[in-house]
Amino acid sequence: MVNDAETFAQKIRAQAQALGFVACGFAPADEDPLRAARLEQWLGDGNHGSMEWMAGRADHRRSPQGLWPAAQSVIALGMSYAPATDPRDLGAVADPARISVYAQGADYHDVVKRALKALARWIVAERPDCDVKVFVDTAPVMEKPLAAAAGIGWQGKHTNLVSRAHGSWLLLGMIFTTLRLPPDTPHEDRCGTCTACQTACPTDAFPAPYRIDARRCISYLTIEHKGEIPHEFRTALGNRIYGCDDCLAACPWNSFASAAAANRAFLPRAELAAPRLADLLTLDDGTFRALFSGSPIKRIGRDRFVRNCLYAAGNSGDPALFMPVQRLLADPDPAVADAASWALDQLVSGLPVP
Repeated sequence: MVNDAETFAQKIRAQAQALGFVACGFAPADEDPLRAARLEQWLGDGNHGSMEWMAGRADHRRSPQGLWPAAQSVIALGMSYAPATDPRDLGAVADPARISVYAQGADYHDVVKRALKALARWIVAERPDCDVKVFVDTAPVMEKPLAAAAGIGWQGKHTNLVSRAHGSWLLLGMIFTTLRLPPDTPHEDRCGTCTACQTACPTDAFPAPYRIDARRCISYLTIEHKGEIPHEFRTALGNRIYGCDDCLAACPWNSFASAAAANRAFLPRAELAAPRLADLLTLDDGTFRALFSGSPIKRIGRDRFVRNCLYAAGNSGDPALFMPVQRLLADPDPAVADAASWALDQLVSGLPVP
């Protein structure tokens, strides 16, 4: 016999689907000792790099109840951003540059949070005696392990969530609630002996399967890392100027993902799908903000973004970029000026000897 909690859980799934989520599952809000131990080990090994906020609120990250003691259940939700083409295809050319798939359209923080809030309002309207809190990426919440615990996928060897239906292309959101909802069965790991994501990484950011060293990850280096990027990684950046999709795109489970399932808000903006380096190297703070209005790229600021573009210019071998790069040698930001100097050296070294 189906009880009231199970009936309401099914209603939540239906409402989530109506709001654009392609995956919905439920997990307990209490602490999982194994999940907490893995977090402690990862932080203890320094794999979070300069992301001090990861360690600073580690107690809150250990479990949903560590963040909100009243929480009883977690509603894990996934929204698809599956691309129509393999993002690695742009790696075969020096210019245009590559922006990670999730950042080519609208800011997922806004899109996912808007849908989460709508679902939360519906839940409270149906169950006025409950409380809810919504989270998208910016709070100390372990989204990927919780999503795996809720059965909507498993954490692959690249440490990201993998779905049988949507591959590696899910953006996650969480609703914590005081409701006791029937938990789903955690998803079985289906990576098997595959190492495609591990071998696809240009910077060897995986010291072992299911472990990532953020300090070597191109997404971390181009988005989170401030200042100069270490020399050992600059050539490996290739033409990536914001994030990296290589380990995600290499996953064989993507063969089941369909771009038709992607939320239309994440469809690539024409100017971000294949941007030209020559245009990006001329950005000042105002033009940067205008170009990336409504984009998650805006949060890293002009200086860090132009720094990334300079590394890509140095890797391009394109002499036409010589002058735009040279003009940035006197940039007031030290990391930009250093990147310009490095890029200029790379371009000059690639010129034919007269």
